[in-house]
Amino acid sequence: MLVLTRQKNETIVIGDNIEITVVGVRGDKVRLGIQAPSTVSVHRKEVYLAIKQANIEAARAASEAIDQLGSVGAFLPKKEDR
Repeated sequence: MLVLTRQKNETIVIGDNIEITVVGVRGDKVRLGIQAPSTVSVHRKEVYLAIKQANIEAARAASEAIDQLGSVGAFLPKKEDR
């Protein structure tokens, strides 16, 4: 992990198009301003992890639904029976 020290209104640049600026410091809390392209998602880590978990659960549910549809197909009439 890279650790940098910045004061209020100082900026860190990541790559060519992401800037993180220290907007304010109050006690043990730091306010950061993040400027990034709209194609880059920016989340607090706890929100990112919740989104990731929700996506995993949704994919699992979709997979189970597809499996259930496969078993339903055995009960449908075949083309030649119609």
